Amino acid sequence: MSGKKKTEKLDKELSKKTLKRILRYIKRYRLGVAASLLMAAVTVALTLYVPILVGRGVDLILGPGEVDYAGLTRVLIAIGMVAAVTAAAQWLMNHINNVITYRVVKDIRTKAFNHLEVLPLSYLDVHPTGDLVSRIIADIDQFSEGLLLGFTQLFTGVMTIGGTLLFMLSIDPLITLVVVCITPVSFLVASFIASRTFSMFQEQSAARGELTSLTDEILGNLKVVQAFGHQKEAQEQFEEINSRLAAHSLRATFFSSITNPATRFVNGLVYAGVGTAGAYGVIRGLLSVGQLSSFLNYANQYTKPFNEISGVVTELQNALASAARVFALIDQPAILEDAPDAARLEEVSGEVGLEHVDFSYVPDVKLIEDFSLQVKPGQKIALVGPTGCGKTTVINLLMRFYDVKGGRICVDGQDIRKVTRKSLRASFGMVLQETWLKSGTIRENIAYGRPKATLEEVIWAAKEAHAHSFIKRMPKGYDTEISEDGGNLSQGQKQLLCIARVMLCLPPMLILDEATSSIDTRTEIRIQRAFSKMMEGRTSFIVAHRLSTIKEADMILVMKDGHIIEQGAHEELLDKGGFYAQLYASQFAVT
Repeated sequence: MSGKKKTEKLDKELSKKTLKRILRYIKRYRLGVAASLLMAAVTVALTLYVPILVGRGVDLILGPGEVDYAGLTRVLIAIGMVAAVTAAAQWLMNHINNVITYRVVKDIRTKAFNHLEVLPLSYLDVHPTGDLVSRIIADIDQFSEGLLLGFTQLFTGVMTIGGTLLFMLSIDPLITLVVVCITPVSFLVASFIASRTFSMFQEQSAARGELTSLTDEILGNLKVVQAFGHQKEAQEQFEEINSRLAAHSLRATFFSSITNPATRFVNGLVYAGVGTAGAYGVIRGLLSVGQLSSFLNYANQYTKPFNEISGVVTELQNALASAARVFALIDQPAILEDAPDAARLEEVSGEVGLEHVDFSYVPDVKLIEDFSLQVKPGQKIALVGPTGCGKTTVINLLMRFYDVKGGRICVDGQDIRKVTRKSLRASFGMVLQETWLKSGTIRENIAYGRPKATLEEVIWAAKEAHAHSFIKRMPKGYDTEISEDGGNLSQGQKQLLCIARVMLCLPPMLILDEATSSIDTRTEIRIQRAFSKMMEGRTSFIVAHRLSTIKEADMILVMKDGHIIEQGAHEELLDKGGFYAQLYASQFAVT
């Protein structure tokens, strides 16, 4: 089997698998689907009844002065009533289809977002944020459009084809046979093109994800792009992906758009065949002019759904390609769930033990090997060392963002893999170098860990973090709205709000990862006092590059290449004259 045929076969299997999964989501709303089918049947039946009425009306116009006005009036009234009921049934069908479609879309989008929250960090670290956003937003929107079109036109289209065949058979079986013989050509053309456009729409969706990812990356770091004069390169990169997206879109649209004119050509043949055979039947006296008029109407209505269904097939291919990307995200293995017998950490004293821990992000690249550490409740442990030595990795392991490859980590004597993640993480308060704030009020951001905290408690936490003074200067104080990630605040102000957030929770253990890196020296001194008060009686892990911030630590661990090479108090390590002393001397120019 050639590579191209193998790819087409895989695409076909993926398309079928995706369609089956979509049908499982739709199955939950089977009552709605049944109601939609009923309304579609009513719409089609009444629509197809109109040509019969028209045919009767034509037969009532025999010639000049020979018009049956009374009969014609009854026919016109009947057509009006049928049209009114048809319009009502069609509106109800469209409404039901909208409800089903958007509920299915809501279910899939909710499942995708919920799954995103339980994906391991190892997956998120290697997949661009923009691509994930594109899957949850753009791809699902694309899928909803195709699904809605499919519901609306597929039901009525298939029923119209079947209904018109029955009505045409009731008028003249021989002419109906002409129609049936020509129609399969339309199906062959549509299926041939559809089978080849799925992979094209997949390429289009992937390129759209790349473009979203790049746009998100550039917008999030526009200052850096401008500072380094990278605008031209960014534009070139954008144009390259954009051109590729345009090429994939044009190719997919071109090939899919062939379907409609091809089926229209076949439909023209059907109409011509019916007209020729029908005219012959009228001449021979086998049909009346009214019946021929009805037959031509049916031929037109019979062929129309083929154009619509061919368009639906194209949109469905696009929708299936988009849905396949969303399902690929949903199918990613989630982090291991807590064991059924997992314990809850309660009244944590803060005793932490790392026993012969091994860990590496990449199997072939060693990072932390045989790492052991015993921390007593209330101790302040500082982690220092050159970039990449494993300081932040230790924090990731403590929080179970990653699990150890060997050894174990214990809190209060319990292996953290045997306790619930929620209770473990609730036992730690984190202030990181990278600040994160959400769109909302300042009060909501400070109370992020305790949404039910009172305003007095929020104000207390802000005062302890030395954030109260700048908050009061804001237009609406604690009710001031801030943008996503606090874009309208300085970096130092954002850091103070993050510190206040932890102050409000006051968990039994603290992690401070370069927590004062964005704060001026004067404010840092005040924050250090607040931290000292907050850390009283609490086990604390402090990651720091500025060694002046860890002088008061009970124990300083000096790390290099994933190992502890020195440990002790500040003065003790300086007296040793080892690696820590060199680091300290390099920062303070001590000779």
